[in-house]
Amino acid sequence: MKVTLTVNGSTHTRDVEPRTLLVDFLRDELGLTGTNVGCDTTQCGACTVHLDGRAVKCCTLLAVQADGREVTTIEGLTGDGDGLHPLQAAFRDEHGLQCGYCTPGMIMAAVELLERHDGVPSEREVRHGLDGNLCRCTGYENIVDAVRAAAAETQSG
Repeated sequence: MKVTLTVNGSTHTRDVEPRTLLVDFLRDELGLTGTNVGCDTTQCGACTVHLDGRAVKCCTLLAVQADGREVTTIEGLTGDGDGLHPLQAAFRDEHGLQCGYCTPGMIMAAVELLERHDGVPSEREVRHGLDGNLCRCTGYENIVDAVRAAAAETQSG
């Protein structure tokens, strides 16, 4: 089947097998390997991207289901690709990553959380907002700190 997706601001048209997963399309067809495959069952969140502005786990979403839609991956967060997104910088500064495998999905989920939240979310709100994104290294304290720091930075300047 032919699909056309806008990914990180660029339009891509490809012929795909109807059963091609969006995560495989992004990684194999477009070379966007920041979106990770962790579980293939939407349990871990490593594959989280934005589809039409909403955080979704794309390891069980078919590429044909995204036809005609807009996808943003971790690589496209800054738009122009210049510098780091505030959440990326906060994860670096607050040591919100250990092995880094969950980091792209965590950041993509956190972006949506902060876009939908006024002010700096509480620890509980961050943990609730990131529910469904798993860190195998148990770096949750620093992840929560990073999300709250990014929110504070965005609010102050």
